[in-house]
Amino acid sequence: MAVHDECKMKFLELKAKRSYRFIVFKIEEKIQQVVVEKVGVPGESYEDLSASLPANECRYAVYDFDFTTDENCQKSKIFFIAWSPDTSRVRSKMLYASSKDRFRRELDGVQVELQATDPSEMSLDIVKERAY
Repeated sequence: MAVHDECKMKFLELKAKRSYRFIVFKIEEKIQQVVVEKVGVPGESYEDLSASLPANECRYAVYDFDFTTDENCQKSKIFFIAWSPDTSRVRSKMLYASSKDRFRRELDGVQVELQATDPSEMSLDIVKERAY
C-alpha cells in the first residue's frame, strides 16, 4: 500500500505548525494508495472530525487534541484513529486493517491510537481519558 506524499506533508504541518485540527485519510482502492480526504482548520472541533467520518466506510484520521492537565498545564496529544464501522464492506475492513501499521509508521509523532467501530468507541470522553 503506497502513501501519497501529501499525507506526510499535511501531517507534518499539523504536528509542527499546527495548521490543522484534524486530517481524514482514505484508501483509494483503484490505485492502492492512502490519500488525504479532508483537513480541519484549527478552529474546528472534535465533533467536526466525527461528522467527517462516513457511517459505512472505513477511514484513518489524525486529531490534534488540546487539553489542560489537573496541574493547569496546556498540553497537546496527537491521536491516530482507525475508523472501521461494522456496516462497512468486509473487503474494505480487511484492507484498512492490513494497511494500518504501515501507514501509522509514516506518521512519526502520533502519541495515542484509537480503534473504533462505532461513534461511542471514539467519543470525546474516551479521547480525554486516553490523553491523561
